[in-house]
Formats: sequence, structure tokens, C-alpha cells
Amino acid sequence: MVLQMFAVMNDIPKMIPQKLIEAARAQQRSALDEQAGKSLLASYGISVPQSLTVKNAGEVDAAMTKLRAPVVVKIMSPDILHKSDAGGVKVGLKSATEVKDAINAMAASPQIKAARIDGYLIEEMAPAGQEIVIGGLRDPYFGPLVMVGLGGIFVEVLRDVSFRICPITRLDAEEMLDDLKGAAVLAGARGRKPASRAAIVDALLKVGGENGLLMTHADDIAEADINPMIVSDNAAVAVDARFILK
Repeated sequence: MVLQMFAVMNDIPKMIPQKLIEAARAQQRSALDEQAGKSLLASYGISVPQSLTVKNAGEVDAAMTKLRAPVVVKIMSPDILHKSDAGGVKVGLKSATEVKDAINAMAASPQIKAARIDGYLIEEMAPAGQEIVIGGLRDPYFGPLVMVGLGGIFVEVLRDVSFRICPITRLDAEEMLDDLKGAAVLAGARGRKPASRAAIVDALLKVGGENGLLMTHADDIAEADINPMIVSDNAAVAVDARFILK
């Protein structure tokens, strides 16, 4: 049986985010699973891909009738925070058969086999665009901080990121982008398609603004990591999300 489906929803009742956190605590989890994390983002108006969770390969055919290929499959486990490192992510899958093969291969992997498995997230792939990272943490002195950086080598190797104390204003968000050494990439340097600066600013405000996620849940969230967020010329979509609870 397919467990749950969600899409980009901007009208989720505000009671739902706290219920997601309470449910994780009731299960003695130190972090939200990816689907719960994306539901949290969606409740603040941040776009996330259409997705479904399944328990095993036997549920794939029904799930794929409700999704558009290509899709990505991700393992869902409280024991595996870094899914790619464990071989728990497969992208560009074009058919139910490919999805089933990917799930069966993951299930047979020794590292995944040894973990507790909640299921497998099947998700429509986001349109092509520039990868960015939006994150946050709870500093013991300054309280919630929000961070932005360009994805890929910019954040992994060059550590090209910018931080601000929450709550941020629209001007703060604009200045954060200007701080980045790779800021020209967003404007379409070297023939790249420009990424929507307005969409990034909007996402930063929804995460770190006055009524944003990090301020509203300052007592619940120790770390937030939206990595990557794919930004096209007119939209920003969060394709992975990790929230560590306090």
C-alpha cells in the first residue's frame, strides 16, 4: 500500500509542522526523516517535488502511476543520515522496472541491510538549474542563524557560504547573496542559465525571516540543511532536506 503522497502545498495548516516534530520525538528520533522534513518546508511555502513512499518493490507499480518519470529513489532510515554514502540514492529512473531494481539493490546492500528501514522515497526529479544550499543552526550565544551557499564544489571545497543572525530582512537576504564569491554564477556566468535571485531571496526569508521556519521552531531545530535546492530562472525547489532536532 502506498503510504503517503505530497506535492508543493502552501496552505498546509500551521499545526502540522509541530505535529511532525512531536511525532519524531515520540519515536525517539534525533532528526526528521526526509519526507517529514519536506512536509515541514512545504508548510512554509517552500516548493518540494511530488513524491511517494513505499515499503518495498512490490508497491512500486501503483506508486509510479501517480508520478512522472524520471524519478529518484532514496532510502528512508533513522540510521542513515548520509544516504548517498550508503548507496541509498538512485537518480534518473525512467520506469517502474528501474525503480524496483534500484530498491531491490538497495535492500541487498550490507550497510542498508543492517539499518532500520522506514521505506523508500520515490520522487519526481526537479527541473535543471543551479544548485544552492540553504541551512541553519542554533548558536548558543546568537540563537538561530541562517546560511546560504552555492552547491557542489563551491560549498564542499571552497566553503563559499554566508551567514546571518535570524530574523533576516529582504535586504539581509540580498546581501547574503552578494557576499558569495561565486555570486556571478547565479547571474549566468560563462553561458550558464541565470538562476532566479528572487526565488532564492524568497526561500531565505521563509527559512530565516521573522516568521520563518528557524524562528518559529527555534526551540526544536538544532540544525537545518536544504542541500541541494535547485534554482531555475523562475523557481527554487528543495530536493533534499535534513533537520536535526534539539
